[in-house]
Amino acid sequence: MESQERLLELVKELQGRQKFWRIKQYSPYGWQEKFITASSNCAQLLAMTGNRCGKTYTGAYIMACHLTGLYPEWWLGRRYDRPTECWAAGISTDTTRDILQSELLGDWKNPEAFGTGMIPKELIIDTVRREGKPGCVQAAMVRHVSGGISSLIFKSYEMSQDKFMGTAIDVIWLDEECPKDIYTQCVTRTATRGGIVYLTFTPEHGLTELVKDFMYEIKPGQFMVQASWDDAPHLDDAIKEQLMSVYSPAERKMRVSGQPSIGSGVVFPIQEDRVTCSPFDIPDHWFRCIGIDLGFDHPNAIACLAWDPETDNMYLYDERSEKGETIGMHADAIRSKGGHQIPVIVPHDAFKHDGATSGKRFVTLLEEFGLNVVMHPFSNPPGPDGKHGGNSVEYGVNWMMTKMDQGSFKVFATCTKFLQEMKLYHRKDGKIIDRNDDMISAARYGALMMARHGQPGGVFKSGGFNWGNKPLVSQRWISGVV
Repeated sequence: MESQERLLELVKELQGRQKFWRIKQYSPYGWQEKFITASSNCAQLLAMTGNRCGKTYTGAYIMACHLTGLYPEWWLGRRYDRPTECWAAGISTDTTRDILQSELLGDWKNPEAFGTGMIPKELIIDTVRREGKPGCVQAAMVRHVSGGISSLIFKSYEMSQDKFMGTAIDVIWLDEECPKDIYTQCVTRTATRGGIVYLTFTPEHGLTELVKDFMYEIKPGQFMVQASWDDAPHLDDAIKEQLMSVYSPAERKMRVSGQPSIGSGVVFPIQEDRVTCSPFDIPDHWFRCIGIDLGFDHPNAIACLAWDPETDNMYLYDERSEKGETIGMHADAIRSKGGHQIPVIVPHDAFKHDGATSGKRFVTLLEEFGLNVVMHPFSNPPGPDGKHGGNSVEYGVNWMMTKMDQGSFKVFATCTKFLQEMKLYHRKDGKIIDRNDDMISAARYGALMMARHGQPGGVFKSGGFNWGNKPLVSQRWISGVV
C-alpha cells in the first residue's frame, strides 16, 4: 500500500516537472542545434524558416537557457556563467504577450498556467505587469544557477525607436522580422557586452533590406540558418496537406521553405499551357462582364470574361489593346465587344474628370456613349466582415495566380496580349513594376467584380442580352476564399 502511494507521489511529481519544467523536455532538430552552436562565435543570428518549423519554440528555449544558466550537456553555443539582462520583442504589445510571453511564462489567459512556459516556475522570482493591458507582463526576474538574478524585459516594434536605446544588454530575441532601425539599435545595445541578437521569422515581407543583409551580404559575426518542413519531423503529411491547402501558390515557397517569395522575378511563374485553352462558344447562361483599363498615358485595354457558376471556372475569352485612342474610340471598341449589354467594370481613374474637353467624369462619358457601365469603381471582394475589400494589387494578382494554379482561370489561346503581359509582368526588390500590365489590370478588374456585377446571357448567340434572374453567387467568390 505504501509503495502504491509512493508511486502515485512520484507520478504526480513527474507530471509537475513536465508541466513546470518544459526546458528539460527540449530536444533539438539538426537545424536548431546548428543555430544554437553558431552563437559561440557569432553575435547576430537569423533563423529564417517556413511556418510551423519550431522557430519560436527554439527562440524561447534559447532565452530560457541564458536567463537560468540551465544549459544542457549537448549545448555548444554561447554560455553565461552569470545572471543576464535580456530583451524579448515582437511585432506589437498584443503579439508579444500572446506569443513570446506565453512561450516563456505560460498562457497569459490562464492564471493556473503561470510557470508552464520554457522558464521553470520555481525560478521565476517576480513579474511586473504592464498597466492598461490585461495579462501583459512588462518584466520578469529569473533566478540564475549562479545564485544571482537575471532580468527579462518584453518589448514590441510598435514602440518608438528610443525605447530600444541606452541600456547595455546581454541577449536580445527578436521574434518576427523587425524594422531595420530597431535591429541596428539592438546590435548596438549588445555590442558593449559582447552579447548576441538572434532573430526568428518567416520572410513574409519578401526580400527586405534585413533579409538581403543575411542572405547576400552577410558579414563576419553574422550567421543564418534556413529550415523547411523537411527539417521539422513533427509535421506529418496530414498537417502539411492541411496547411498547403490554405496557402496561395505565390506564398507556398515562403511558408514551406522559408525562402522570400516576393523578391525579383515574374509575378505569374506558371507555364502558358497550364493557363490557355482553345476557344469555344460561351453558353448563354454563363455570367459575363468586361473589365477595362483607361489608357491616359498607356494603351486602352478591354478584357472580356465569362464565368461558369456551376464549376466556378472563369475564362478570358476576348481582348483588345490599342494606343492613342480618344474616349469615343475606346467606347466604340468596348461596344463592339458587347459592352452596350454586358456590364462594363471600370477602374478608379474612370471617375476622374475630363478636364481637357467636356469636364465630365470619364465614367459618365462612357455611359453617354451607350455602354452598360457599372457605376461603382473597382474594389476587391469584401472581407468576412462585409467591409470594403480595398484596391490592393497584391490581393488581385495572388487571387489570379491561385485560380490559374487550380486550373479555374483559363485564357483563350487567341488572347495573345494577356499571355504576352503575363510573361513580362514582374517584381523588382519585392515591388510589382507598374508596366506592361494593361490587359492584366483590365482582366483583374473584371474577374474580381464578376460575382457582384456580372450578369448571365449570350450576347453573340441570341442577339440580345438575357438579364433573367441573377442566380446565387458562389460564396467562395464573395469572400475571396479560393
